[in-house]
Amino acid sequence: MQTLKKVLLVILLLIVITPNHSLSQTKYEKDFYGGLFFLSDFISSDEFLQIKKTNTDLEQVDIIYSKAVKFFEGDISEALLCLTFSCLPFQHIDFDLFFGIMKVPLPSPPKKVFQKRLENLPKNIYFNSPRTNFGDKDKLSHFFGNAFLRYNISVFNFSKFMGIFVEKTEENFFTNGELDRRDIMTNHLGELFAEMLKLNAGAKPSKALLVYQIFYFREGL
Repeated sequence: MQTLKKVLLVILLLIVITPNHSLSQTKYEKDFYGGLFFLSDFISSDEFLQIKKTNTDLEQVDIIYSKAVKFFEGDISEALLCLTFSCLPFQHIDFDLFFGIMKVPLPSPPKKVFQKRLENLPKNIYFNSPRTNFGDKDKLSHFFGNAFLRYNISVFNFSKFMGIFVEKTEENFFTNGELDRRDIMTNHLGELFAEMLKLNAGAKPSKALLVYQIFYFREGL
């Protein structure tokens, strides 16, 4: 799983997220963890299962995004940050160190909710997403994470720099890491979505994700 982009976001963003938050706090407070629990509960709910029956996977992504923006009362930056972690398909990072593997836990809901959330996450993000139970579920955090960086930091195209940097170094620092061109394309689409949001706050992630088809045929992925 090519996930270092998300891993790096964790490392960078946990610095600015209050470290004293308890996972047992009152859920749905208007902060990062409240949003994490709210979105995780929504994605794992029976309500979302019904949504999945009548909406395509891209439409499901739009609905999840809209839920996040509404929860944060129109704060797009907070919504993108929270979505980065609310769509993570794993609960810890494996660091491949000289003395062995070190597992670092990530912000996550209780295991039962996490498993249901993982099961329900949209997986057919692209027209050629793997037809497996997992599909492209890992692409959502790449997408929203890069959108968050581009939306908030534009100096020397920071998001593009970090996206390329982490993909290049993934193999050396994390287990099961390798360069994935589809991840890089997803990173770019996240940046595109951020630019769309700057022009139109009502932009939908599905419109940016559909551009993947242009990348695919142009680059011959």
